[in-house]
Amino acid sequence: MSHGIVSGGAGAAVVDSSSLNAQSATTEYREVHWTSNVMDSSRVSTCLISMLLIVYGSFRSLNIEQEAREREQKKRSESMMNLLTGEPVEQETSKFATLDTMHALCLPLGASVSLLVMFFFFDSMQLLFAVCTAIIATVALAFLLLPMCQYIIRPCTDGNRISFGICGRFTAAELFSFALSVSIVCIWVLTGHWLLMDAMGMGLCVAFIAFVRLPSLKVSTLLLTGLLIYDVFWVFFSSYIFSTNVMVKVATRPADNPVGIVARKLNLGGIVKEPPKLNLPGKLVFPSIHNSGHFSMLGLGDIVMPGLLLCFVLRYDAYKKSQGITTDPTLQPPKGVGSRLTYFHCSLLGYFLGLLTATVSSEVFKAAQPALLYLVPFTLLPLLTMAYLKGDLRRMWSEPFITQQPSKQLEV
Repeated sequence: MSHGIVSGGAGAAVVDSSSLNAQSATTEYREVHWTSNVMDSSRVSTCLISMLLIVYGSFRSLNIEQEAREREQKKRSESMMNLLTGEPVEQETSKFATLDTMHALCLPLGASVSLLVMFFFFDSMQLLFAVCTAIIATVALAFLLLPMCQYIIRPCTDGNRISFGICGRFTAAELFSFALSVSIVCIWVLTGHWLLMDAMGMGLCVAFIAFVRLPSLKVSTLLLTGLLIYDVFWVFFSSYIFSTNVMVKVATRPADNPVGIVARKLNLGGIVKEPPKLNLPGKLVFPSIHNSGHFSMLGLGDIVMPGLLLCFVLRYDAYKKSQGITTDPTLQPPKGVGSRLTYFHCSLLGYFLGLLTATVSSEVFKAAQPALLYLVPFTLLPLLTMAYLKGDLRRMWSEPFITQQPSKQLEV
């Protein structure tokens, strides 16, 4: 999973120092050119799509949790009947993967090892990387397309599940979304089109945000801080050790097409047309509409990792509202806009400002930027400050989703 913002195709203006008028005109041109590059369609698309993915993934996760809670309540009522009749009670397994403190500490190290493996052994393992990425992206894209397929299939089906033996039971909408996902991935393998790669990357982002959980603000802080250090090191300092920017090298390196590899091994090169190289869906790429050759690239990690934090605070906002949890009575409650501002709104605004700062920095320095260097402080620090002011910091830090029982004391 690659991180960082990379932009290409932005040329620098040449300053003619022969006359003051020429300097003034060139300076004005550079200011306009700099502003237009920041507001380029590729960068606007990057910002909007990444925020939409985080919002959609967070609310999708919340809906899945609410549906699981409703099913649990229904099964709990059914289990009472089963106890009377003697029938076995079926237990539902959790669909979510929760990260703990050890995971948060080890994830940056694991990401570094994976990055080095892709850097040193990419040529010999690119077929494995391409196949594994295609399989995972197929499942994630099917999850992303499932609500749309349910809306399309609903008038034509009764919602019953179809049995496929040991593979399980699936609805018609799930089968349709999986077939559509397989078709998209196959077309991507044959064409290598960036839009299909982006669709696969979007599916990976939404699925990861929806099914991976951060249990507390403590784990969130450890995870994002570790990934910030990881991102900064591999973007800014890896070139001093490996003589090249490892992050950018891995993120932009295309892989040989599996179809072409199989064709060459079967000596079908003269029959099968040579397919294009594949950019693996570890990032979102948006070319500019107006400037040919200009593009913006954002690593999926720069969407997923802050997205996990926003999903956590959205769940806490919903839990706090459902349980009627109040803030610390010793603190004065916020007034005006602060009383209506939720933690999710605060973090989403911080993510937008962090992404905007990263975009401006990439234009100013004309180089790849570690986006988490800007995204983590802009999302985490306002959240910590707001939680402290509202009196929720201690609760969110350790056990945010455990209802505190009021103490039973007799007043004399």
